Amino acid sequence: MKTPRTAILHIHCPDRKGIVAAVTGFIHQHNGNVLHLDQHVDFEQDVFFMRMEWTLDDFDLPPERFAVAFEAVARPFSMQWEFFDSGERPRMALFVSKQPHCLYDILSRHESGEFEVDIPLILSNHPDCRRIAERFEIPFHHFTVTPETKEEQEERQIRLLEEQDVEFVVLARYMQILTPTLVDRFPHRIINIHHSFLPAFPGARPYHSAYARGVKIIGATSHYVTAELDAGPIIEQDIIRVSHRETIDDFIRRGRDLEKSVLSRAIWLHLRRQILVYNNKTVLFA
Repeated sequence: MKTPRTAILHIHCPDRKGIVAAVTGFIHQHNGNVLHLDQHVDFEQDVFFMRMEWTLDDFDLPPERFAVAFEAVARPFSMQWEFFDSGERPRMALFVSKQPHCLYDILSRHESGEFEVDIPLILSNHPDCRRIAERFEIPFHHFTVTPETKEEQEERQIRLLEEQDVEFVVLARYMQILTPTLVDRFPHRIINIHHSFLPAFPGARPYHSAYARGVKIIGATSHYVTAELDAGPIIEQDIIRVSHRETIDDFIRRGRDLEKSVLSRAIWLHLRRQILVYNNKTVLFA
């Protein structure tokens, strides 16, 4: 069965009566058929959140006219909103350094059709993963990044991303701290993955440090990147239990398995437009 083309609307605004009725009434007025509606109220901040999805087959407002027409509904409720068209296929850039496990997982899911997204480029600060990009027939761009060249290279990277009309970026174990210049170009559109030992076990060998302390759990965290290192809105997390019977190699192997699955789940949620960011937190809709 062919999946219908749909529109998705994200809303947040001060909570009050009549929001759902106003929005669903507007969709019905323009002959839209609502497929999914999920809502949440943050009572501490008195904020209403909603995600609505409806079919565009008979909807009589073309996407380019939606914003003007919907303003009559949004303004009285002081709504902040975003509209997405499922017919527009996103373009995702992948950043990677030397570790290929997340890159392989993402490219395999893309090749199998699980991720309905275009990947116009893979960007790296090392040449190691070029062969993987060639295996999947995706252009590979190597930028040698040093403290002296970092800003210049990031400007080149930004130009490349803009030339390729990239919508969002995934850091598939990219071991470089992004400058605010790049982060600000893609607000809440850069997804990162790292182990969940932070802040207790920072540095290049966190699994070794955690092993030496006898930790009992291993975790992974995926989040949107902000200017504050590893402090952006969290999208997805997971943990597994470990014991004294396992070696450092076991820790690393199992940690990488978590990193792959947690990052891919975060990408899936982003592609499905199921994430709404508010005050450095995420609301994840069903």
